[in-house]
Amino acid sequence: MEHTLKILGKASSINVRKVLWTCEELGLAFEREDWGSGFASTHSPEFLRFNPNAQVPVLIDEALVLWESNTICRYLAGKYQHHHEFLPGEAAARARVEQWMDWQATDLNSSWSYAFMALVRKDPEYQDAHRIEVGLRGWNQKMAILEHQLATTKAYVAGARFTLADIVIGLSINRWLMTPMERPDYPAIDDYFKRLAQHPGFLKYCCNGVP
Repeated sequence: MEHTLKILGKASSINVRKVLWTCEELGLAFEREDWGSGFASTHSPEFLRFNPNAQVPVLIDEALVLWESNTICRYLAGKYQHHHEFLPGEAAARARVEQWMDWQATDLNSSWSYAFMALVRKDPEYQDAHRIEVGLRGWNQKMAILEHQLATTKAYVAGARFTLADIVIGLSINRWLMTPMERPDYPAIDDYFKRLAQHPGFLKYCCNGVP
């Protein structure tokens, strides 16, 4: 008898949506429970036994419990992909995909943190005008790196094929586009975002107006 994956985390979370989009591309059935701000507390003992960091998402696959969104996406692709090559088996090709996934989770994420909290979340603790300006400049500079990469590949982030890197990067682009800010003209990113719309999970979990 087939089991169903369980995903803990609210659907509006960018990191939860990485996992949901991955499941959609792989054709995986899942159950999702709302956890996080506005829903059940991730600081409750019930949740902390799954993830001591009190962060969503959490994946439960039978006896396996995983946290860290990019790790969950890698696991799902590694276990459940069939004819797809979302996470290549060959070492160099896989490393290229994971390089961009790690870049998204570290360099790109850290560049937007202050400005996003100020302009979208409107957190009163993030309203220093200079820090917002510096944050926006840094965010656009990181996006310039992505623009150069996409102008080079003329296809997807890691090369000619759609991979896990495009799921996490696609969601990051959505956040950038949904934030009220001035953005440089990046035609390769524009073309790429339109290209992503051809993939099943895009309209459900990416371009949905939820940053």
